[in-house]
Amino acid sequence: MKKVAGLLGLVIALGVGYYIFKAQMTTGPTGGAPPKEVIDVVGVKNDLLVIGQAERMYLASHGTYASIDQLQQDGALQFSGSDRRGYHYAAELTGGEHFRIVATPTDPAKEGWPTLAIDDTMQVATQ
Repeated sequence: MKKVAGLLGLVIALGVGYYIFKAQMTTGPTGGAPPKEVIDVVGVKNDLLVIGQAERMYLASHGTYASIDQLQQDGALQFSGSDRRGYHYAAELTGGEHFRIVATPTDPAKEGWPTLAIDDTMQVATQ
């Protein structure tokens, strides 16, 4: 009887372990987001950091923050700052003292993807 109970306990423990393992492998570290979404969102976050750094450099040389078009004309951005990876980037400037860059998905295939933003604190946040 003890052997049967021990074997039954072992089978239950293995079943629980398998269930937890399978649940973690299904969702993965990204919470179940498709790989393409994860890759593109990481790229957008990187773009926002590049734009934020360009804003800081522009502030240091001009004493104010700039629009994305001004950053491109100044040569501070090496890529098209308005549309990239199916996202549209827009700058919100507050009196030349603060900036906020918002990246909004515009590609119809990216419906439901996150809207991201960075501000003068250089923190990327999901909207």
